[in-house]
Amino acid sequence: MTIATVVGSGPNGLAAALTLARAGVEVTVLEAATTLGGGTRSGEAIVPGLLHDHCSAIHPMAVGSPFLRRVDLERYGLRWAWPELDCVHPLDDGGAGVLHRSVAETAAGLGDDERLWRRLFEAPVAGYDQFGDDIMRPLLRIPRHPIRLARFGIPATAPATLLARAFHTEAGRALFGGVTAHAFHPLDRPLSASIGLGILTAGHRYGWAVAVGGSQRIADTMAMALEDHGGKIETGIRIRSAADLPAADITVWDVAPTALTEILGDRLPPRIARAYRRFRYGPGAFKVDFAVEGGIPWTAAAARRAGAVHLGGSFAEIAAGERDVHAGRMPQRPFVLVGQQYLADPQRSVGSVHPVWTYAHVPNGYTGDATAAIIAQIERFAPGFLERVIGLSTRTTTEFAEYNPNYVGGNIMTGAKDIPQLLFGPRKTLQPYDVGIPGHYLCSAATPPGPGAHGMCGVNAAQRALRRLR
Repeated sequence: MTIATVVGSGPNGLAAALTLARAGVEVTVLEAATTLGGGTRSGEAIVPGLLHDHCSAIHPMAVGSPFLRRVDLERYGLRWAWPELDCVHPLDDGGAGVLHRSVAETAAGLGDDERLWRRLFEAPVAGYDQFGDDIMRPLLRIPRHPIRLARFGIPATAPATLLARAFHTEAGRALFGGVTAHAFHPLDRPLSASIGLGILTAGHRYGWAVAVGGSQRIADTMAMALEDHGGKIETGIRIRSAADLPAADITVWDVAPTALTEILGDRLPPRIARAYRRFRYGPGAFKVDFAVEGGIPWTAAAARRAGAVHLGGSFAEIAAGERDVHAGRMPQRPFVLVGQQYLADPQRSVGSVHPVWTYAHVPNGYTGDATAAIIAQIERFAPGFLERVIGLSTRTTTEFAEYNPNYVGGNIMTGAKDIPQLLFGPRKTLQPYDVGIPGHYLCSAATPPGPGAHGMCGVNAAQRALRRLR
């Protein structure tokens, strides 16, 4: 029987393991931490019973993942829930860009930008189930649905700053810019619009869902499915060198490329080792979780009904902040993401005390404390917020890297999403999952299609392994 080892139990490692197990391979997952899940872990914090997601929290890409839909995790207890509004981007004048799941409702709320929003999203959303597989695989390949992909891909090749000029309203421009800023990448670079357009398209099709009971439920149900197919998971097992690996026909690595060079050392071909050592990491995240009595008193009423709130003011302010953190400068007003998952999943709260999830974009390896900057951004759009806070906890860039070694310098994207790394992954090749050693494959979010709890990096790597094995 074919034997496989998967190193790392994030969504990609678990997806790789489950793909192999479903193909009849004997699989063991080895996880260094004591809890599986990688970026999808959750737990109580601040107040007993108050449930916080540790990193990945809102899942427009995962709920529509071809793999997660195919393996039917609902059978194992995974449940998705949706807030009334997906996302709101408040502005200083009290207005806001409001993202509904419906393209038509979103467009109608953007006034003079209604027609543009419809042009950008109606056709791609209608065809998402057909071309979604194409954007969930390496981009430099022959697409299965070239016409539908082209309708999405032509605007996606542009710098976000260029596409933003087509908007007439600040609400529309800022709403687009806030989602695009999820890439942790300067908005004036080519292809910088792509991740934002991808998230918006997937979200309009499937909504900005949360996992009921916390993001940990995604990993837990994948683990249950894996065990049903004969797979095993061992936690507290850290692989420091090739000598620590059990014998296997296939080894799949859910690790950062730079970590792989340290583990495998001279076993890697020199040209591949050099490429992995040169792998670039983007800005970091500084996270603050809050326990808030009664929720956040947003000035924009729509924000009180939104699962996600983006704080960055105008598009120009967002672009300036992303440019600063990419250059290693901490902006006075960083871009801040706020998660109000409890609106869709009330069991996360304790009475009238609600868990609020936030992080700010900061320079990679930032050693300062961004707590005050995050609070200031919330107070800017919700005066009186601090008076409702009964406790908080922080996670610095260093602590992010300790929590998950793939997050080098606090870069929760597992790599800078510039043109070469977005197109190719960690090295320039048409086979981004191959590491140059027979039977070994890379499947972390450093590989296409990149970050998210969708698991498709792992699926793609496992399918490559199975093709090579046959």
